[in-house]
Amino acid sequence: MKTIKPIVIVMLVATVLLSCKNGKHIKDVDVKTKKEYTQLEKAKWLLGNWENVSKESNLREIWTAKNDSTLTAKSFVTVGKDTVFYEEVDVAERHDSLFYIVSIRGENNNQPVSFYMTKNDGNEMVFENPKHDFPTKINYSKITNDSLVATVSGLENGKEKSETFPMKKATNLRW
Repeated sequence: MKTIKPIVIVMLVATVLLSCKNGKHIKDVDVKTKKEYTQLEKAKWLLGNWENVSKESNLREIWTAKNDSTLTAKSFVTVGKDTVFYEEVDVAERHDSLFYIVSIRGENNNQPVSFYMTKNDGNEMVFENPKHDFPTKINYSKITNDSLVATVSGLENGKEKSETFPMKKATNLRW
């Protein structure tokens, strides 16, 4: 029977120990290189429940974090008990830019439309898509921590058109 030389045992033990150490090091590097979404971070003031209640209709937007790179919203307008408008929105960071991706039932062959961020200073976000019919520009402005104004604008039938939607934070809003 052959005996294993002590040098071989030392080399095997050293290899195992170094492998474990390197494995830990790689794990630490992965944690340190986790993607940061700086543009989306500046948009997180949207999170929460927003509404504009009037005699004619009720506008509501419910913003939540879908994951670490995307905020999502359900936006709807009701008149009485009828929902007359409904859309789903994602604000997603891709390649250090934000995109406003909106899907409206019955419009654009039920396909989402993307708008590219042209401004995001932490209190105002502007998204544009000059190839879309209306709107071509979507703007969210933070007025205070509990109020915002959303504006959609662009050309409609060759004329400049703009619609403004002021909203306040809501506490008991659910979808």
